[in-house]
Amino acid sequence: MRSIFGKLHRWAGLLTAGFLFFSGITGAVISWDHELDDLLNKKLFDVTTPGPARPSVELAALIEQRDPRARVRYLLTTPEKGESLAFFVQPQIDPATGKRFTLDYNQVFLDPNTGAELGRRYWGAVWPVTRENFVSFLYKLHYTMHIPEFWGSDRWGARLLGVIAIIWTIDCFVGFYLTLPARRLVKAGRAASVERELGKGFWARWEPAWKIKTSGSAYRINFDIHRAFSLWTWALLFVIAFTAFSLNLYFEVFSPLMKKVSDYTPTPFELREYRDLDHPIEPKMTFADILARATADGKARGWDAPVGSLFYGAAHGVYAAGFFRPGEDHGAAGVAPAQLYYDSEDGRPIGDRVPWVGTAADIFVQLQLPLHSGRIAGLPGRILISLMGLVVAVLSVTGVVIWWRKRRARVRVRVRETGATRPGGRLAPAE
Repeated sequence: MRSIFGKLHRWAGLLTAGFLFFSGITGAVISWDHELDDLLNKKLFDVTTPGPARPSVELAALIEQRDPRARVRYLLTTPEKGESLAFFVQPQIDPATGKRFTLDYNQVFLDPNTGAELGRRYWGAVWPVTRENFVSFLYKLHYTMHIPEFWGSDRWGARLLGVIAIIWTIDCFVGFYLTLPARRLVKAGRAASVERELGKGFWARWEPAWKIKTSGSAYRINFDIHRAFSLWTWALLFVIAFTAFSLNLYFEVFSPLMKKVSDYTPTPFELREYRDLDHPIEPKMTFADILARATADGKARGWDAPVGSLFYGAAHGVYAAGFFRPGEDHGAAGVAPAQLYYDSEDGRPIGDRVPWVGTAADIFVQLQLPLHSGRIAGLPGRILISLMGLVVAVLSVTGVVIWWRKRRARVRVRVRETGATRPGGRLAPAE
């Protein structure tokens, strides 16, 4: 059994190492995505003009007037003090071709007080990597590896990394098992030492796996780092791996599975059929219509927070209104803000998601992104997740080094066993 698990761990590690290395490094950086973006792109974010701010829905209409090829799909309703408003856009359908227009940007920054455009950028662009898109390049690399859109979907990269996350989740248990002391030790010619080893208690035999022997060889130190780091951070590694699976394969696997095995309340995005990017659902309701309805519904529910954002999902014909104050778009109390959902055809309410409200399964689903990002624990959680990104990268590198050294040793053994010798009886070097 141990031999089988060893092979599983080896091949799972080799298959996932490259992906996890990049995901770990990028994850360590994007824990601070907003702060880094603000620092690098002050010209896009900083505003010095006096207020009051114009209504965001008017500014969204202004963007679409300036470029009829673009449709605003996400907006913040209220700017933070001294900051611009960022609007996400997507291409409209070209009537002449029936396909999407080609845009070289997907985000527009406006001065909320004057409506002046401060700049545009393509969030998540692959190339060229510039000061404007550097953080978003890393962010998208983290969960899609920048695998391009094809067959009408831009989720192939997320799906691939979701499969990698499933393998990683399973391998967490396989790797843990391999750190446990073997029940049987077979070493010919060392019966006395084997007997002493078996005579020790379980913890006495397992304890070395938690330590790094700094006086050992380079290979031994590398091996100890791989094993000890894995043990000390095992629970966090499992949480990160599982939430990576749930987020990347949310629509494909996680949500359908939750609906089958638990009392879970899906959102309208999960219940409606997906329309590909060249056949979006044209809304009859406007952002202004939805803002008015969501504001009234939020007051009727007794919510103190105003409508903080509006999103239109053209693939499902659903509007989502998020409730939060300026600067709190990542949510409060560790989870995402409350949301109300509306049909784009007639504006009727079609669902909601309220933090920490619902069945146990509902709350479990709400926790996936906050756990993965560390925001469930505020600033300390983000620091911890940033450090864990580096740990994941280290485990990927040390695991490959272990495989390479063992492979080289196996090759040398095979050479000896097949009698591959040079003239004179000396062994030929391994190829």
